[in-house]
Amino acid sequence: QVQLVESGGGLVQAGGSLRLSCAASGRTFSSYVVGWFRQAPGKEREFVAVIRWSGGSTYYADSVKGRFTIFRDNAKNTVDLQMNSLKPEDTAVYYCAARYSSNSYYYPQAMKEYDYWGQGTQVTVSS
Repeated sequence: QVQLVESGGGLVQAGGSLRLSCAASGRTFSSYVVGWFRQAPGKEREFVAVIRWSGGSTYYADSVKGRFTIFRDNAKNTVDLQMNSLKPEDTAVYYCAARYSSNSYYYPQAMKEYDYWGQGTQVTVSS
């Protein structure tokens, strides 16, 4: 069983930056893919970014490409999401998710493809 814990959310002005962190308790992320999703009020949860722990390759939603960076921190065993140039429309609860995968070309973007989820962290961007 993998338990995920997000941290780093908060309130920031438009144009500012935040860094979210996703930690796994009980194991490392080795051989896992880890994704970030977000859910704004009244909207469905949507894909943001995904990273393969082995190799570090990534994939992003078009809405965040060039502004957000997903990366692994080997020392802390976390998957972080650096969010720059934040916009009010980035306001949402952000969730990290994970699943085991040995397929080097697999970048899951649908919620149903993930087995483990964190509890979410709120990000609010004021205009």
